[in-house]
Amino acid sequence: MLLAIDVGNTQTVVGLFSEGELVDHWRLMTESDRTSDELAVLVQQFLGFHGHALAGIEGLAISSVVPRVTGALRDMSTKYLGFEPLVLEPGIRTGMPILYDNPKEVGADRIANAVGAYDLYGGPSIVVDFGTANTLDAVSTKGEYLGGAIFPGIEISMDALVGRAALLRKVELVEPKNVIGRSTVESIQSGAVYGYTGLIDSLVDRFRAELGDATVIATGGLAQLLMPISRTIQHHEPWLTLYGLRIVYERNA
Repeated sequence: MLLAIDVGNTQTVVGLFSEGELVDHWRLMTESDRTSDELAVLVQQFLGFHGHALAGIEGLAISSVVPRVTGALRDMSTKYLGFEPLVLEPGIRTGMPILYDNPKEVGADRIANAVGAYDLYGGPSIVVDFGTANTLDAVSTKGEYLGGAIFPGIEISMDALVGRAALLRKVELVEPKNVIGRSTVESIQSGAVYGYTGLIDSLVDRFRAELGDATVIATGGLAQLLMPISRTIQHHEPWLTLYGLRIVYERNA
């Protein structure tokens, strides 16, 4: 069995693959101070809840944007699994040319998303990832990673709004009953939900002007909320990063 771990700035997603199929997945808060021993306990507990054990893990693939967690996961793998993990970083064969000016600058999660999207839908394609930072990434018809766009995620923007505006408070991120909000809560929800959806659709339009009629795939925590409202998002793949990690692992095995 293969463990695929995607470490984001806010949350870490763990997936368990058996014979190429995702058979289980878990989500936990990213804590940069966790030791390799603590991570091993957490992973063992998740596995144990579903009748699995660390002893059955034959491979570990990691994408991470938090270096301290990357190091702790490396240590966990060598200490408790008995082998070096595959960490998606420069020098790893992805099967996808990276046409960024400096390929080393591209986040591992963005590459995993692009690999997964191209495998599932071909190209040209656009991946929209709703995370701490929202990203749009473009893949060419030939399967080349072209680059993308990065901007603050919804929750970061909401935190900044509440932190800077004394009379505003945090609200639940749900689609409001009215676009024209009839209360402060509904007005904030309208601005966040419809505003961000409009931002995404506008960027997708501009990407398509350069790419052509690209397929648009959404992933990340808030994709399920915004996809029904968006006019451009066509597919929802909640575990796209894990899927891409599995493909990269197999290409390097």
